[in-house]
Amino acid sequence: MFRRLFVDHPKSVDENYLEHFGVASRFGVTMIWGGLCALVHALVPGWCITSASDTVKRLNHIMVEQRRAKGQDVTQMLTVDWVI
Repeated sequence: MFRRLFVDHPKSVDENYLEHFGVASRFGVTMIWGGLCALVHALVPGWCITSASDTVKRLNHIMVEQRRAKGQDVTQMLTVDWVI
């Protein structure tokens, strides 16, 4: 049970628990900020015009593109027999 809750998922994204905690916390705070910007934009359409969508794009870039690149680096290192 402990392993499933605290180890398996961070390991699946090539992080330990503390690394995952930091990344997930930053994502959460950033999503809250983007949501607040969207609410401000809903009230006053001239304010925060692209803030929420910029936040979504930035988070997508981090989560999808950078993680994919990190995974490719790990895969490449696992296939190297030796390094000089």
